[in-house]
Amino acid sequence: MRILVLGGTVFLSRAVAAAAVARGHDVVCAARGVSGTVPDGAALVHWDRADEVPAKLTNTTFDAVVDVSRIPSHVRTAVAAFPDAHWTFVSTINVYADTATVGGTPATVPLLDPIETDENPASGPEVYGAMKVACENIVRAGTTAALVIRPGLIVGPGDPSDRFTYWPARFAQAAEDGLPVLVPVPVDDPVQLVDVRDLAEWIVSAAEQGTTGDFDAVCPPLPRSELLAQVADGVGADPKLVAVAPQTLAEHEVNPWSGPRSIPFWAGDLVEGGFMTHDVTSSLAAGLRIRPFAETARDTLAWLRATPDATVTGLTRDEEQEVLAAIRG
Repeated sequence: MRILVLGGTVFLSRAVAAAAVARGHDVVCAARGVSGTVPDGAALVHWDRADEVPAKLTNTTFDAVVDVSRIPSHVRTAVAAFPDAHWTFVSTINVYADTATVGGTPATVPLLDPIETDENPASGPEVYGAMKVACENIVRAGTTAALVIRPGLIVGPGDPSDRFTYWPARFAQAAEDGLPVLVPVPVDDPVQLVDVRDLAEWIVSAAEQGTTGDFDAVCPPLPRSELLAQVADGVGADPKLVAVAPQTLAEHEVNPWSGPRSIPFWAGDLVEGGFMTHDVTSSLAAGLRIRPFAETARDTLAWLRATPDATVTGLTRDEEQEVLAAIRG
């Protein structure tokens, strides 16, 4: 197959290109080429998607296209250029208007109203999600075969967010210094995530098989305590965990999700109870495979140690111990 990956230089799109090359496909990546390199074996065609589609692309017939964009005008232009290919559009679980219903599926949970103009996605998750809804609609309406995949948190080697990376790195520190690790209450809240390599392999398989439809792309709901146990196993650690109530964390200016002085991948009150409880039975039946997160943690830590300029977020080790000392009084 000849596969066009719109992107191909960073994280998921690069993992897709690498997986497709490994399977023997003819892979072309279309990107500005300023954020990274394409995998060995893939070709790069320079394209700033604010510009017209390069003739080098429009003069080529592609069997499949993979797009991760969040900009409606960019998707509209690409769909018009390659309408006859099998399209995989990587959307997001932020498209859902209902984040309270437990066990929701693409067939049962309503979507946000689309925003069809190019807004700044940094305006908030609802704007980002609504723009992705518009992109989904463009792909379905303009192509002969459309697959829409909605990931939650994508993790693994190369993760630019550090939301999951924080945990294998912190547990590895604990294995070295013997100090405890702060975790938020409740420790058994469900979480959902997906290894970037599992998602990439599924995208390539779906293109090969011509899979169509809408699917969520996360693991089945997993208690946070079980995820942390797998992370500890993956990095060879057995840390002492100190569970702290959210109100206590707030009193000590500890934030959820990401950023400075945060506990990454802890959603807190940012989302409702259905956000990380999606029923992914249909996704697993369609070929999504979830590796043990111990493996993800091990490989993520190895990548982090080999990448000195990787993004680092969350509480520093010193800040964490200061908070724990203050709580103990």
